[in-house]
Amino acid sequence: MILKTFLLFVVTAIAEIVGCYLPYLWLRKGGSPWLLVPAALSLAVFAWLLTMHPAASGRVYAAYGCVYVITALSWLKFVDGISLSTTDMVGGVIALAGMLIIVSGWGSAA
Repeated sequence: MILKTFLLFVVTAIAEIVGCYLPYLWLRKGGSPWLLVPAALSLAVFAWLLTMHPAASGRVYAAYGCVYVITALSWLKFVDGISLSTTDMVGGVIALAGMLIIVSGWGSAA
């Protein structure tokens, strides 16, 4: 369950990041306004994916936020080409630990 949930969080984070990154490319990097079409679709997928998470919305958003941090740092390294600092990596590990703690209690929490 935790691995499936984690992977769903990663896919959700990628949809959100792509939905925000494409308008950034248009507005700041001189990209085509047509980038807004896949950006809007990506944000719609992001919202739909949030409904697929198996917990109350507040817990989903809290755990998702932790995974978003990890995904955003990965984006920084692999898409933006910026090396991660030690503090980036430590913060990412702490965020991931937070997600695991939140998700581990989903079965017992009302």
